[in-house]
Amino acid sequence: MIAYLKGTLEYAGVDSLIMEVNGVGYKLAVPSSTISRLPTIGNEFKIYTYLQVREDEMSLYGFISKEELNIFEKLITVSGIGPKGALNVLSTLSPKDVYMAIISEDIKSLTTVSGIGKKTAQRIILELKDKIGAVVEMDVDEFKTSSFEANSIVEDALFALTSLGYKRAEAMKVIREVYSEGMDVESIVKGSLKKLATL
Repeated sequence: MIAYLKGTLEYAGVDSLIMEVNGVGYKLAVPSSTISRLPTIGNEFKIYTYLQVREDEMSLYGFISKEELNIFEKLITVSGIGPKGALNVLSTLSPKDVYMAIISEDIKSLTTVSGIGKKTAQRIILELKDKIGAVVEMDVDEFKTSSFEANSIVEDALFALTSLGYKRAEAMKVIREVYSEGMDVESIVKGSLKKLATL
């Protein structure tokens, strides 16, 4: 199983991308909402993956965050919702919106997704409400924390600091204090080390 890929972006379409990893080009189907969150062509990034294997083909699906991957894996267990349907859901709604729609039985929100009618929305709620109960009990701050940690740049900076011997909780606290939109891994690590040295 391929858990994630890390490489350079070679092409980005409406709902798919091609990335090069160690000289191999991988084509991934992605939620259309993912495209605007990708780096520019030629830059490195990390993407979480789901591999679907059939008798005659293999399909690879990509997700910027673990939350997206988790809800995708749950959605495809619903009767009548295949990978394409699950991608449509994530192209329209954020993982948090999907969780909240299911737990609050908000059929109206789910039917804003192309291809999802009232009966399908009801089936999604019926089949997933119990499965995601523990997840949606997270409050908004906890959800934001998990989303922040799922940021690939933050993840790489966190890995670098923990590799240097710092505790994960301590490193994440400092990263949160120094991080600002647009920073690269090196800048985050340098800023974090400077702050850690004063503690």
